[in-house]
Amino acid sequence: MKNFSVFSYLFKILKGALVGLGAVLPGISGGVLCVVFGIYKTVMEFLASPFKRFKTHFPKLLPYGIGLIIGFLGIAKVLAFLLDKYPAPSVCVFIGLIVGMLPSLFREAGEKGRTKGSYVALVIAMVVIFALLISLKVLSVSIAPNFVWYLFCGFCLALSVIAPGMSFSTLLMPLGLYQPFVDGISSFDLGVLIPAGIGALLTVILFAKAVNLLFEKQYSIAFHAIVGVVIAATVMIIPFESFAASAASAVINIVCIAVGVAAALALDKFNSKFADKK
Repeated sequence: MKNFSVFSYLFKILKGALVGLGAVLPGISGGVLCVVFGIYKTVMEFLASPFKRFKTHFPKLLPYGIGLIIGFLGIAKVLAFLLDKYPAPSVCVFIGLIVGMLPSLFREAGEKGRTKGSYVALVIAMVVIFALLISLKVLSVSIAPNFVWYLFCGFCLALSVIAPGMSFSTLLMPLGLYQPFVDGISSFDLGVLIPAGIGALLTVILFAKAVNLLFEKQYSIAFHAIVGVVIAATVMIIPFESFAASAASAVINIVCIAVGVAAALALDKFNSKFADKK
């Protein structure tokens, strides 16, 4: 019985590590993996009322939390290296991951039905994000990472856990904040970790209950809006200049996108089997 308990605890840490990986890896949402592993409801109940549910929920979530930190910090170092040495191919792999996850994301968005409002939310969210990011690009607005922007990074990070399907990199990559944020995490830069931690904590305190209520009351509309954000932000990070640089770079980018799509579809297949066995 003791061995089984130890194995069960270690398995929970492993699942937590996968959630941490999903939180930082572009195209994959930590919140979706929480749903897949059957802990999303427990996480949201705890985040919505941490003091009230501390005794009952904290012991259950502790091994997942340990794993989340391990997965989050471990993958950050790898991502920082790849983005520094191979920026365009790395981004193309991420694009492939996002594209490969879109079918499952859209499927999850329609789990409780679709209405005209669902599609309107998707289009409006997509148009707003396109307008915002294109405006920043046309106006040549340069975002210099600082305390306030790292607070925003923490907001996006927390949102990727409390809002299933929302990858925190979705907005950070087109804004040019993803790489410096990941670099800061990988090097344990307190100038990045402290504001990001504050931003994440404030997001949980201020929005956990609201997001939980929104998904309970308007699941389809909220989820379809997320799909719209993901589509727009993904289009905006396509490295068109790299595709045009040479035939070789174009081929490499296409192969990287294909690898990302294949990996995402494989993960989706694994998720489906895991969900079926729960």
